[in-house]
Amino acid sequence: MTLTRVPPDLYDEAYFLGACEGYAEFSSSAGRRLSRRLSQALAVAGIVPGMRVLDVACGRGEILRHVIQLGAQAFGVDYAWAAVTLSHRVATSPEDGARAGVYHANACRLPFSDAVFDRVLMLDIVEHLYPEELQQALAEAYRVLKPGARIVVHTAPNVWYDRYAYPVVRGVRRLLGQGAGYPKNPRAFLVPENVHVHVNEQSLISLHRSLFRAGFHSLSVWLSSPPQARQENPLFRVLRKILFGTPPFRWFFEREIFAVGDR
Repeated sequence: MTLTRVPPDLYDEAYFLGACEGYAEFSSSAGRRLSRRLSQALAVAGIVPGMRVLDVACGRGEILRHVIQLGAQAFGVDYAWAAVTLSHRVATSPEDGARAGVYHANACRLPFSDAVFDRVLMLDIVEHLYPEELQQALAEAYRVLKPGARIVVHTAPNVWYDRYAYPVVRGVRRLLGQGAGYPKNPRAFLVPENVHVHVNEQSLISLHRSLFRAGFHSLSVWLSSPPQARQENPLFRVLRKILFGTPPFRWFFEREIFAVGDR
C-alpha cells in the first residue's frame, strides 16, 4: 500500500535553518546548544554510554551530536536529503571525531534489523506524518527496539489547543489590537511553513492510543509549554496561571506533548 506523505522537497535547508524548531539555538552554536524542548526530550531518554540510539527524522543532526557526547552510538534517518546532508556535517563529536551513522530512509521502512536499539527518538516528526504513516512508523520503531527498550516522543502543537483554545486566544488578542500575529489558521501561527507540513497534530489521548496500538506499554504521556516572558497585567497573569496550570483547562491550553513507552 502506498501511503500519503508530505513531499520531502518541502524540507529543504532553508526550512531546517529558518523554520524547524530549534533553528535559532542551532544557528547560534553550530549544533552545540539544544533548544529547550530538545533538551527536555534528551533528558527523558536517559541515555548512558554504550547504548545504541536511533533518531528518526534527525533533521539538522544536533541530537545525534549530543548522543555521541553522552557516550552512546548514534544513528539517524531522514527522508529529506537536506537533513541527511546537514546531519552528516554536524553529527561529529569534536572530542574524539566519532561520527553518527546517518541514512536516507523513510520512518515507515527503517533500514535496520529487529531489536537492535536501546532508544528510539521521534522528536517533532509525529505531526508531519499522516495517520496511516504514523501507525506504521511507530510499528517500525517497536520492531527495531530491544525488549525493555524505550521510545521517546515529542510533538507540537497539542491539537486540542488548536481546535478549542486557539480561537479563544485569537479572539482576545484581536480585541486587544494584536490580531495581526494570530492568523485564522492555527497552523500558520508563528511558523507559516507549518501550513504545508503539519498534517496530524495529536492530543494526549490520540498519542497514547497510537503508541498502545503499536505495542508499547508502561506509557507516560504529558503536556508541557514553553516559558512565557510576556509583560502582562495582573489579571492576565492570573488567568495564564489558571489556564496553563489547572485541569481541565491545561489539557486545552498547553501546547506540547511528550511521551515515553517501553517495548
